[in-house]
Amino acid sequence: MNRSMDDMRAALSGVRRELLAREYVVAAGIGYKTVGGKRTDELSIVCSVVKKVPEALLATDDLVPGEIRGIPTDVVETGILRAQLERTDRWRPAPGGVSIGHPSVTAGTLGCLVRKNGETLILSNNHVMAAENAAAIGDPILQPGPYDGGSDPGDRIGVLEEFVPIRFLSTEPSDCTVARTVAVLANALAYLLGSGTRLLAVRLQEEENRVDAALARPVNPADLSEEILELGTIRAIGSAGLGTPVRKSGRTTGLTSDEILQVDVTADITYGAGRTARFTDQIMAGAMSGGGDSGSAVLDAENNLVGLLFAGSDTTTVINPIGHVVDALGIGL
Repeated sequence: MNRSMDDMRAALSGVRRELLAREYVVAAGIGYKTVGGKRTDELSIVCSVVKKVPEALLATDDLVPGEIRGIPTDVVETGILRAQLERTDRWRPAPGGVSIGHPSVTAGTLGCLVRKNGETLILSNNHVMAAENAAAIGDPILQPGPYDGGSDPGDRIGVLEEFVPIRFLSTEPSDCTVARTVAVLANALAYLLGSGTRLLAVRLQEEENRVDAALARPVNPADLSEEILELGTIRAIGSAGLGTPVRKSGRTTGLTSDEILQVDVTADITYGAGRTARFTDQIMAGAMSGGGDSGSAVLDAENNLVGLLFAGSDTTTVINPIGHVVDALGIGL
């Protein structure tokens, strides 16, 4: 028989401290009882627990009884209840999706935790944790990143362990006779016309990339969480094709989703100081990122890790397929 709300409140007031003293219980309130995954219209005292544990593994005093003072109870798993922080705040333990960065950059996103040779490491981009090749192995990695107030040593969460160098497009004087002749003639004409502009024949050195990726070793593994903010834990390593729904949790735009709109993409990506790097065999989604989201882990609908976000525009997001990252760094989950 359903009790009135006043009866429920009176009963809860008398037992809430007792319930919260039980191991794993983090909240007690009034709600509708759920049976077989479906909500009923029966009011109950609902106990929120960090995790559901088999009764055989609990001490008698930690069991939540089936009813209290004749009122039914319900147990729901909520995990640890934390004060909600901004993604740009200092998090300990730090999940994927929050601010991180090398001291010489602004800030990017902590992607996720990975394994290599039995060790737990932090995965993000080269340009987030290795400062576009300018960093040295052992440099501090800060959480939050410098732009968000992170400083060394107080906010040091790791040290740079490894990165895949980014190969930038470069130019050098051309050895082509035709090109040099054209440049000489054009410069002579410019001189006669009074122009100060001069041409130089150059040869474009095409260096291709597949990943913008780096690893950091945690200072204290307990300061990091296996979870990705608002996405939970990664299920497995997967792959994404045309039309695959994808999601990411990033420092700037938070939790966003889209779908893979292009595959086998070759893209010229602009970095600082006007440098350009060419990436091949990439995947591309729509508008699901902003500046500071670089390094975000990209997951599919089943929480499989399918990519590492590293670039984009107001309308486009460019992603390293996770298979390339795995191959380049020799990592797993």
